[in-house]
Amino acid sequence: MKTSDFYYDLPERLIAQTPVEPRDSSRLLYYQMSADRVEHKRFHDILDILNSGDLLVINNTKVYPARIYSTTKFGGKMEILLLKRLNYTDWEVLVKPGKKAHDGAEFTVSDQLSFTVLSHTDAGGRVIRFSFDGVFEDILSRVGEMPLPPYIKQKLKDQSRYQTVYCKNEGSAAAPTAGLHFTAELIQKLKDKGVQFAEVSLNVGLGTFRPVKSENVENHEMHSEYYSIDDKNAEIINKAKREGRRIIAVGTTSVRTLESVADENGFVKATHGNTDIFIYPPYKFKCINGLITNFHLPESTLVMLVSALVGREKILELYNLAVKEEYRFFSFGDACLFL
Repeated sequence: MKTSDFYYDLPERLIAQTPVEPRDSSRLLYYQMSADRVEHKRFHDILDILNSGDLLVINNTKVYPARIYSTTKFGGKMEILLLKRLNYTDWEVLVKPGKKAHDGAEFTVSDQLSFTVLSHTDAGGRVIRFSFDGVFEDILSRVGEMPLPPYIKQKLKDQSRYQTVYCKNEGSAAAPTAGLHFTAELIQKLKDKGVQFAEVSLNVGLGTFRPVKSENVENHEMHSEYYSIDDKNAEIINKAKREGRRIIAVGTTSVRTLESVADENGFVKATHGNTDIFIYPPYKFKCINGLITNFHLPESTLVMLVSALVGREKILELYNLAVKEEYRFFSFGDACLFL
């Protein structure tokens, strides 16, 4: 299967630059897979679509302000994107421009924060060691910015709009954007109706936005991300599975977590680790029955994942319909429900 098999034409004007208000007023393309039927709705309409007993699995990860700017002692400036914390002081990062970040180079971020480049990584990044005076997380909250994807050109006025309302565990360099459509009020209404929620954590990396460069899909090397599921939430998921209730993942990160740990019957266990699972057609899903997600980039691993659930030709048909209907695409865009 070729990467070009997952291409669709998207006008740049449909790439959402800002989030809508309120969150749940975004549009929703609802595709009923068994009936092969499409409905155009608003996100808050999921209250009418979902049934009592349905289980939504959400990713409770929290985005840290991963973009910082520094200067060298000679006055040069550099942008740093924090990818993965390795220990108390060391991080794997991306840097721009890279030519300034040679091994041993020292940079200043603020009066309380500086770092030294330790080494290069295989992916063209760097490993750096921070020196700081105070609590690192507090300092980062003051000097860092939200790491918006490269296709978003406008500055985000409210940093909380790149966080889900249920985020808890800080560790992501990018938001699990399917969850951005939920409000606290909508969640409560869903619970009042009998819809259940389970939580997993997957630390979303910036590899999410890296293009598939190999001509053949099978040759793409997926980025690795840390995940965790605790005992309580594993039992909620397994109880729904035992009772034959619908399990609907909120976002591709929740899908990747569940499908990484599920056994052949779709049951999960409390565990943690790193996953580089790459889901593309043909893939037989073990745990989920449905998916809430945004519209994804052409030829991306994410559009391949939804193609595995819905079918490649059908996804391209739905995406072309969404273009025609002028849905908003990508992180701050509209949502899909495949159920």
